[in-house]
Parts: sequence; structure tokens; C-alpha cells
Amino acid sequence: MLTKEAVELNKITEKQNSVSVWQIAKAVMAAFMGIRKESDLENDAATLKPVHVVIGGIIGGLFFVIAVLLLVQLVVS
Repeated sequence: MLTKEAVELNKITEKQNSVSVWQIAKAVMAAFMGIRKESDLENDAATLKPVHVVIGGIIGGLFFVIAVLLLVQLVVS
């Protein structure tokens, strides 16, 4: 018989295995803007692995830099 803690740990492990790209993108975009519901933050902390967030942050940062460069080039030209 599984204990309550084991069942909760199993649920968290299953959630970590089913992380979507959209969930990572939402978490990274919210972090860039500095807004996030506490319930969403807790859900992300339970399901996302740090490597997901780091890679998503790097990709998001690259998109931001490219967008700023394109905007500056459009304004200057």
C-alpha cells in the first residue's frame, strides 16, 4: 500500500514527464515581465525542471535581442 507522500511524489513525477513547450514558454514570458499568479508559480515549480527554464530563458532572450535589433534597424533606416 502506498502512503500519501508516495502518491503525491508519483503525481509530481508524472507531471514533470508531461511538460509542454507552451508551459515552458508561458513561464519564461511571465518571468521576463515579472507577473505570475501564485498558483501558476507553484505549478511550474512542481512540474518544470531547471534545465527547461534555463534553455527557455536563453531562447527567449535571443528572441528579445533579435526583436530589438530589428526594431532599431527599422527605425534607423
